[in-house]
Amino acid sequence: MMARVIATMAVAVTAAVFPVACVQAQPDSVDTAAGMVVVTTLAGGLVHPWAVDVLPDGRLLVTERPGRLRIVGMDGSLSDPLGGTPEVFAEGQGGLLDVALDPDFRTNRTVYLSFAEPGEGGASTALGRGRLADDRIEGFEVIFRQQPKLAGPNHFGGRIVFAPDGTLFLTMGERFKFDPAQDLSDHLGTIVRIRPDGSVPDGNPFANRSGARPEIWSYGHRNIEAAAIDPATGNLWVAEMGPRGGDELNRPEAGRNHGWPLVSWGRHYDGRDIPDPPTRPEFADAVRHWTPVISPSGMVFYGGDQFPAWTGSALVGGLSSKGIVRLTIADGAVTDEERIPLDARIRDVAVAADGAVYVLTDAEDGRVLRLGAQPRAEGSSR
Repeated sequence: MMARVIATMAVAVTAAVFPVACVQAQPDSVDTAAGMVVVTTLAGGLVHPWAVDVLPDGRLLVTERPGRLRIVGMDGSLSDPLGGTPEVFAEGQGGLLDVALDPDFRTNRTVYLSFAEPGEGGASTALGRGRLADDRIEGFEVIFRQQPKLAGPNHFGGRIVFAPDGTLFLTMGERFKFDPAQDLSDHLGTIVRIRPDGSVPDGNPFANRSGARPEIWSYGHRNIEAAAIDPATGNLWVAEMGPRGGDELNRPEAGRNHGWPLVSWGRHYDGRDIPDPPTRPEFADAVRHWTPVISPSGMVFYGGDQFPAWTGSALVGGLSSKGIVRLTIADGAVTDEERIPLDARIRDVAVAADGAVYVLTDAEDGRVLRLGAQPRAEGSSR
């Protein structure tokens, strides 16, 4: 017995002195359907990085949830936090969220940021824009605010997606309030469509309905942290978090109601059942759903030279699935799914000009990982 006690104490001391040995190591490479993918760490030391976008010169703009925006150099260097960013509600899932370059960034230097904005009544998702200078965002202005502001730290959504027609979509959660996702008089649990200056574009489905918020594009959503435009079709795709089970891949369209919280492929956290979507055909059903969940966050359609087999695939970051979920989509349906394990909570995904994939790991010491093709052997004809 004494020997067992001594052995147990030795293990405990070893774990305390050498905690790194207990942490699962980041893989150096991952075998995929496209061949071996080389995984390298570009940068570390980021506190819960939330979003990444690629600047024209190859550097990265990265948000940190506590409220910082940084530039990551190609050598992995981290800039000081840029000045001029908004005050954020940095509690729970709130903070500085998405970052997106204006489609005309090369000429106007405009950057869009979504964030949890504090204010009277609590906080809500907001969207603003400013001009990127050397070390700051100049002239930042809020162009949209989710109404109403509410107490609570959950379900802010926050992904920014530019459509081919120049309008933009902002995804929002229902702030963990359930029923308001069915109420068109608020923005909770909706996707909104606005112009880059925040005004309401032509064609929004509820712009002329009394009592409805004119910015709303679709509703009945729970919490959307993954969204992208398929460049082949121009369609918006989102992946949203279900409750206990039932994460969903959806293709929102103007005026569609996706049913939350009246239907879901998951269950409430306390185990109570929720009717499945087919029981209510008036609601738009998911194109695909996942139980166990993947906890989708971040999404991009791949187009690049390094992984030709991935061309046109949706790459979805997975928090609880700890990797990338690659989806092949054809004619509005998922025809194939591949899991690319990375042993880390993946918060966002982006594609560089050279076809490499950048992902963010969601952690107190978060990293930027680069996924690249394995170099060809000398003399190889591949």
